[in-house]
Order: sequence, then C-alpha cells, then structure tokens
Amino acid sequence: MPRVVVSGRLRPGRGVGPPATDAGRAGADGATGTEMRGMWLATVSHRDWPSRTGLSAGEQRAELTALLDAAVSRRLNTVMFQVRPTADALWPSPYEPWSQFLTGTQGRDPGWDPLGTAVEEAHARGLELHAWFNPYRIALHADPGRLVASHPARRHPDWVVPYGGKLHYNPGLPEVRAFVREAMLDAVRKYPVDGVHFDDYFYPYPVAGQVFDDDAAFDRHGGGFADRAAWRRDNIDRLVRETAAGITALRPGTRFGISPFGVWRNAATDPRGSDTQAGVQTYDDLFADTRTWVREGWIDYVVPQVYWNIGLPAADYAELVSWWAGVAKGSRTELYVGEALYKAGDPAQGAAWQDPAELSRHLTLAREHAEVRGHVFFAAREVAADPAGAMTRVVADHYQQPARPPR
Repeated sequence: MPRVVVSGRLRPGRGVGPPATDAGRAGADGATGTEMRGMWLATVSHRDWPSRTGLSAGEQRAELTALLDAAVSRRLNTVMFQVRPTADALWPSPYEPWSQFLTGTQGRDPGWDPLGTAVEEAHARGLELHAWFNPYRIALHADPGRLVASHPARRHPDWVVPYGGKLHYNPGLPEVRAFVREAMLDAVRKYPVDGVHFDDYFYPYPVAGQVFDDDAAFDRHGGGFADRAAWRRDNIDRLVRETAAGITALRPGTRFGISPFGVWRNAATDPRGSDTQAGVQTYDDLFADTRTWVREGWIDYVVPQVYWNIGLPAADYAELVSWWAGVAKGSRTELYVGEALYKAGDPAQGAAWQDPAELSRHLTLAREHAEVRGHVFFAAREVAADPAGAMTRVVADHYQQPARPPR
C-alpha cells in the first residue's frame, strides 16, 4: 500500500446499520451520527512514522502523538497503526524481532512500547486504534542473511520464498499460517486494540517473468483442488477465517477488517465483477477472494482501496464504489472506502488530482450509497501536512462535527 494498477501499469460493529451521516442528535461527546473516519499510519520504510532512524524514544513518542493530534484536528475517529510491517513487531513480541524501522537495527529494543503507547494515547484522545498487520511479507530485500540471527525466517528457511526482490512467507504451508496468526494475535492478547487490520498484500503482486515457487507446498497440500489458483485462494481464506476466530476468542468485540486492492475482478473476466479494466485482479493475481469474504461475513469491515479519480476510464471511482456497495448490501460486513489522499496535488498524477476538491467529491458521491459507512485516508503524513489542501476541503465540506466510529 499504496499500489494502484490499471491497464497493467503501475501508477505513481458488526452488522449493517443505517447510512453514514453527520446529521442527528449530538451525543454527550458532541458527536453527531456514526461513520468511519480513519487514517492509515504506515511505519514501513518510515512512510509516515517514525520520520527517520536515530530518533530518541522521546522524539518518536512526540512524532506519534503529533499524528494522533492531527487525526483529532481533522475530526477523524480511527487510526490504522501498522505494527507488523515486515514480519517484525512494534511491541515486545516473543515471536518476532523488534522492527528495524524503530532503531535502524532489526531486533534492537527501542526502549519503549510503541503499540502500547499508541493504544493509550489514541484512547485518551477519543480515537479508536486498529492494529494493522502485514501477514506474509518478511523483508523488502531478498537476502536472508540480512535478517537478525534469531529471526523465524532464518530458523525456518523452508518457510521462505524469494520473489520480486523480496522475501515472503509461503502461505501454502499450514505451519506458516499458524505461526503468523499466533504472532499477530499476541498483540490482540496483550493490548485493548479496537480492531485488527490487514492490508492488500497476500500472495505478492505479480512480477513479470518471475514465478512464486510453491511447487513443493502444492505437491504436499494441494490435493483435492482443481488447480493451484484454487488452492492458493483457499490458503488465504483459511488465514482470514482462522484469524477472525482467534480475535473473537481472545478479545470479543474487537473488529477485524481488511483493505484490499480495489478491484476484485473485471467484468470482462467475470460477469459478477466491476466495469473496470484493471491490470490487477485480487481474485486472480493475489489469490484473495475479497468478494466472498464480504458476502459470507467473514470480516467485520472491508476498506477497498479505491485509489482512482471519478471518471477514470480504466477504474472509475464512481463505478467501484457502486460495485462494492452492491457486494456489501445485505451482508454483515460494513463497507468503508479507502481514499488516495496521497495523490492530491502530486504533480505525477493526472489533472483530476490537481483539484483539491476531488476527494471531497468522492465523499459526496459515496453518500448516494447507504452501504458506505465511511472513509479511510492514506495516509497520516498527508492528513497532518495536507500539502494540497484536499483534507482541509474534506473537513470543511463533510466533517464539520465529530462522529463516532461504527461498532
């Protein structure tokens, strides 16, 4: 995240409730109505936080709380905090090493507990804190020798698949699935997080000319499936269902949500798909059957990354919001829309993104669909700095009063 692919090209509570609205009687906290107003706070490669290596614990805390304050100032109510960016941890985990993005050295204790602090400070500000995990990514490089010696990927090299210049855990191994599930649930067990959040990375995004080598795992575990793709989808389905069950067992009421790439399948591939021409389809390329997860109610909420402008021929924001609303209709899974705040004002983007009102128009359009219960913005750095003024426009047009997050 973010990854926006169209036409094959990479470009720079539980249950269904009433439609999201700012209208209604204010509660004791001054909030009017209920809707998701979230932001992703990414830690991988210092995307949002911490800003660089070498910061003291106090400086890191100050940066983190400043981003939480920015969420409050924008009248947001939820933060998706990335706590396991690359098979590591932003809390003292018995399963995995401290993240290198804290100190510059994987496994080095930063001298404080970022996740524990984030939960405490978010709650003190009236924000929900959802712990955001990347299940299978091990490293942004392909050299196992660069991992700390105690890393599980070094102790179990048979779990690892190099692909696309990165290291990945093999989702086809039941022991891998069990390990990553327990590593993630350790945070749920220890902290009163309001939600557990996965991003769009399951099997890795396709890389031309490369093959994800899971032959041995397929030979061992793929019997009974029509083909490798069906087996791979079942591996991801199992992770989703088993994680959901683990969350419920450990901390009932904690919500489980996923933010997939915005296109399940193009209609040209499957008549149930969206009227798009996306170069990536989650069902076929990432082996993530996101439509089924919603229709079957395996997750509490879905946040498709609809990172395109209104009217884009290959992937029209309006078409995709309508499609996802149809998928969510009648299910227990709540629909929020992932918004590409990071594109606003970026000179590398098209003309639509040079208009600071583009995102505000997204929210206006989405309100035509009762199933849309709110929005989540990528990402925290832009929420705080708002270089193009797009977030300020959203707040002025749509967030004049606080709102409580859906439960």
